[in-house]
Amino acid sequence: MARGITRGQALLLGLAVLGVGAAGYAGFLASGFEGFSAGIAASAVLTLVVIGWTGTYLIRAVTGNMTYMKQRRDYRAAYDALTAEQLQARFDALSPEEQERLLREAGQLE
Repeated sequence: MARGITRGQALLLGLAVLGVGAAGYAGFLASGFEGFSAGIAASAVLTLVVIGWTGTYLIRAVTGNMTYMKQRRDYRAAYDALTAEQLQARFDALSPEEQERLLREAGQLE
């Protein structure tokens, strides 16, 4: 099961993106770009990275593939399975007459 990131990890990731931007600026300066051009090139690359990152978030949000939503679905499936097992055990504990009466009341038997 995929695990999401915490707020602290998201903040660290944001700082890492800023660090990558600074490293990109230094890299563009070292490769011969002038100061202003290096800044524009580094900003362009960083903007593309952030747009791509945001795009993946939007895709996960629209498809419902986010950590909280997955946890709720997993919890609900486990709860439903447990509830079904408990109900089946209670039904099995009834006498055959009580089972038949209950099934008739529920419309399962004619």
